[in-house]
Amino acid sequence: MKSKGIFLIAAAIAIALVYFSAYVVDETEQVVITQFGKVVGTPKQASGLYFKIPFIQDATYFPKNLLEWDGDSGQIPTLDKTYIWVNAFARWKIVDPVKFFQTVNNTISAQGRLDDIIDPATRNLITENRLIEAVRLTNRELDTFEHGIEDTKKVQTFQVTIGREKLTKQILEQAQPKLTPFGIELVDVKIKRINYVEQVRDSVYGRMIAERKQIAEKFRSEGKGEAQKILGDKEKELKQITSEAYRQAQFIKGKADAEATTLYAEAYGVDPGFYSFIKTLEIYSETLDKDSSLVISTDSEFFKYLKGYSP
Repeated sequence: MKSKGIFLIAAAIAIALVYFSAYVVDETEQVVITQFGKVVGTPKQASGLYFKIPFIQDATYFPKNLLEWDGDSGQIPTLDKTYIWVNAFARWKIVDPVKFFQTVNNTISAQGRLDDIIDPATRNLITENRLIEAVRLTNRELDTFEHGIEDTKKVQTFQVTIGREKLTKQILEQAQPKLTPFGIELVDVKIKRINYVEQVRDSVYGRMIAERKQIAEKFRSEGKGEAQKILGDKEKELKQITSEAYRQAQFIKGKADAEATTLYAEAYGVDPGFYSFIKTLEIYSETLDKDSSLVISTDSEFFKYLKGYSP
């Protein structure tokens, strides 16, 4: 019984030693083993089961995947004296966990170091370059103006020599050497947002409004010109149609008059007296009515049919 109790105690102690000495490294982790606060051995960066001296050695875990850094917005003047708000972000990772442990020790302290290094690098590069370098990538023709504006190329006054992509690359190159002693690799730096300060923003908005009003007025004037052109074409076509209709009417009327004259002539040739009689009656109906008064000799040819005249 006594030997059995000793065996159980020994087994429990062995299990405890194995439990406290074994540790697991995940695929996204890396481990530094310390003994009395000092690093011993090499860091464990491959995933798997490892062992350490229990109660003497400690396992300190650090992430192996990409980590985020998000900077605070800051007011920065550009080379052309334009004040802007710049907000940058970065991705970084721990490549030397021993240096990282010995210098910053944890990711919270590392964030502070990144603030102290990336923010000044961003400020330096923005200050040394014009605003357009931080905003644009290439000299691609601006398409902010609507179709119909012929002088858009004149608006593009500045030429991009570095561009936003190269600018962020320079920020990374300037910050990386300062982060290497901490075992940190800066993978990428990008500018998340650029905005004018309030005073400049109001001025820019005012200029944009004026430009849009100018464009709108140009469209209105072009529309009025086009409307006048359409109205002019309409009047021209209307006059052409009216003129053609008048010409056609006169042609038909002339043709009808000619035919009527021919008929009259033929009728006169058949019976001149009857023709003279009919024409005289037409003249009576056109010149005399109930209110007409004539003072004329009875011998006048005008009344020859009224006096019983026979040809």
